Amino acid sequence: QVQLVESGGGLVQAGGSLRLSCVASGSISSINFMSWSRQAPGKQRELVASIISDSGTRYSVTGRFTISGDNAKNTVYLQMNSLKPEDTAVYYCQMVINKVHYWGKGTLVTVSS
Repeated sequence: QVQLVESGGGLVQAGGSLRLSCVASGSISSINFMSWSRQAPGKQRELVASIISDSGTRYSVTGRFTISGDNAKNTVYLQMNSLKPEDTAVYYCQMVINKVHYWGKGTLVTVSS
C-alpha cells in the first residue's frame, strides 16, 4: 500500500518562504505525475503546481511557487516564496504511482499579515 506524507507547513509572516515536502512510501514502481493542491476555508480545492515525471513539464499557478521532484527519493517539493495571507490553506500533495492516484492528508500553511 502506498502512503503520502506531507511536511513543512506552519506559520509564516507575509513575504516569507516555506518549503513543503511530500514523501511516498510503499510498493512503488513508477511515479508518473506529482502535484500540489490547496484548499482554503470555505473554498474548493485548487491545483497549485504539477510536474510530469517523464518530460519534466511543470505548471505553477504563480511564479512565486516552484515544484520539483526527486523520483529517486519518491519525494516532491513545493518552494513557496513571497507568501501572502491569501496563500493560507491546507496543502495536499498528489502522486500518480503505478498509474494510481494517491493523496496525502495535507499540511497547514498559515500566512499572517
